Amino acid sequence: MSNIKKQLLQQIKATREESSKKKKFSGNLMDYIEMVEKDPSIVKSAHKRLHDVIESHGSYVMPDSDSRKFKIFDGEQVKIHKYFEGEFFGMENVIEKVMSFLSSAAHKGEESRQVLLLMGPVGAGKSALTEHIKKALEGEKYYALKGDPHRGEPLQLIPRSLRESVESALKVKIDGDISPVARHKLLNDYEGKYENFEVEEVTFSQRGRRGVASVPPMDANSQDVSVLIGSVDISKLDKYAEDDPRSLSLNGAFNVGNRGVVELVEVFKNEIEFLHTIITATQEKRVPSPGKSDMLHFDGVILAHCNEAEWNRFQSEHTNEAIMDRIVKISVPYCLELDQEVKIYEKMLGKSDFNAHIAPHTLKIASMFSVMSRLKDSAKCDVLTKMKIYNGEEVLEKGRVRKVDIKDLKEEARHEGMDGISTRFITKALDNALTASDKNMITPISVMESLTKMVKEQLIDESLKTKCLELLQFTIREEYLKILENEIAKAFITAYEEQAQTLFESYLDNAEAYTTHTKLKDKVTKEERKPDEGFMASIEEQIGVTGSARDGFRSDVTAYMFAKMRRGEKVCYKTYEPLKNAIESYLISSVRSMARIVTKSKTRNDDQKQQYSDMVQTLMKDYGYTPESAEEILVYASNNLWRDS
Repeated sequence: MSNIKKQLLQQIKATREESSKKKKFSGNLMDYIEMVEKDPSIVKSAHKRLHDVIESHGSYVMPDSDSRKFKIFDGEQVKIHKYFEGEFFGMENVIEKVMSFLSSAAHKGEESRQVLLLMGPVGAGKSALTEHIKKALEGEKYYALKGDPHRGEPLQLIPRSLRESVESALKVKIDGDISPVARHKLLNDYEGKYENFEVEEVTFSQRGRRGVASVPPMDANSQDVSVLIGSVDISKLDKYAEDDPRSLSLNGAFNVGNRGVVELVEVFKNEIEFLHTIITATQEKRVPSPGKSDMLHFDGVILAHCNEAEWNRFQSEHTNEAIMDRIVKISVPYCLELDQEVKIYEKMLGKSDFNAHIAPHTLKIASMFSVMSRLKDSAKCDVLTKMKIYNGEEVLEKGRVRKVDIKDLKEEARHEGMDGISTRFITKALDNALTASDKNMITPISVMESLTKMVKEQLIDESLKTKCLELLQFTIREEYLKILENEIAKAFITAYEEQAQTLFESYLDNAEAYTTHTKLKDKVTKEERKPDEGFMASIEEQIGVTGSARDGFRSDVTAYMFAKMRRGEKVCYKTYEPLKNAIESYLISSVRSMARIVTKSKTRNDDQKQQYSDMVQTLMKDYGYTPESAEEILVYASNNLWRDS
């Protein structure tokens, strides 16, 4: 017997033994009541159960140390729910609205009698979010009447005349009545003695159709309300009368999803008549029974999702007002944060079987394209600047951080994020680039080519196609060339971080002396000297700080740095964004000519060969390139950078 076979048999045996040790509840209504008396939280509504299960994973308020709190959320108290963490990115506001809905519904507010509708563009994450919410219930146990296909709450057996006293004694609320099937069993199998009715412990399972149901959109010709409420089993009509509960097949979505979740997929693709069941399922908590039986009690969370075009068409019909009034709509836009968009593709690729090298900046370039395609034009800034502001980046202009309020930008484009390139489009482009690669790698260059090809072939909207091609061929290409030029130049600088820090300390000493009108003491000779105006100016001119603007810039730098020091915080060349950019530009400009010559040279002398080799090694060691991807981006650089040099 092979080792794998032995291990598998051992695991099977261990799993069965563990399962046999877990004793499931078995008893009648009185045994169940005894258990509820000890723990009243066993009895809860579907909304409260779902809310509690998600909250049980924990939550926390976004800490002050997270730069997004102030740059993206303006310092607001953003609650992060751990159940969604690592699965959804840039969706904090959407998730908080969902949890707010469930919290209100859990307290039996008006939301407990409403449909939760997620509305947004294709590929924005509506289906994935819904699926994740449903998944929260998987494996959770609850108690139901044995033999009841509706799996009703056992306390519904208590007669109306006794409910008030039982509710008071158990500190619970009993809603609804048992199903016709359960009533038939009570009267015939238990002779009306409800205290003897057996109760069983069950678990939620979408695959097992217990407490979790999904309703896909249906063709108008084959649309049948039995999908929602079940049907009369024709094969049993020769044994039972049409009004006999035993002839009922309670396998509709509202039967299966009772006490759990019912998902309505692309809800408004269905004919409106098909959705009328929602009206009573929400407000009255009752759904029609198939055949001639009375209506059934329904306690479940109704989750629906749709795209914007269908929502607009639906709400334009005034005859749909009854359903409209029973809907809480939450917009689910595309992600507009660059860094969060990158995480989406990292997650998607992580779940695929692709095992290829992804060169630095590849996913960033793809994400830049998707995010910018979703942004609206603004008079306050160009689309590239807007993307950077939405990402929490500081945009510099002549040595100062450009003051563009993120709130103002979002206020002037409230509909932003509801159209543009979808995540699925980008994922397909990444897949195509990976499939086409004969070196088992993708780079920003191959992804830009893949995106350009897909835009030309697949986009139907001509205005969007034109916008996307302009982004790829100009805006994104130029931005990548800047990134590439800086990275190649940095690769030429030995001990880059140390040199940058040395420049920072020297500049700070000179700027402090200049601002306070004092002299500097040479660390070696101990001689006093004036601040080095030429040195400071050479740093400052890198970011456009010239003339009279220098005094203000130097004052800003020293005030900012020493305020940090007084608070006990460490400072380095990265601490103040404008100065960081100036120092990096200074360092890069010092080797740019050398980088250009060595990169463009078709024949290199021994020194240039060594410099080129060292640069490739740095790109691999410090930036994460492979020899193949480094070679590809360097060839691209030689063909596209410094063309006029």
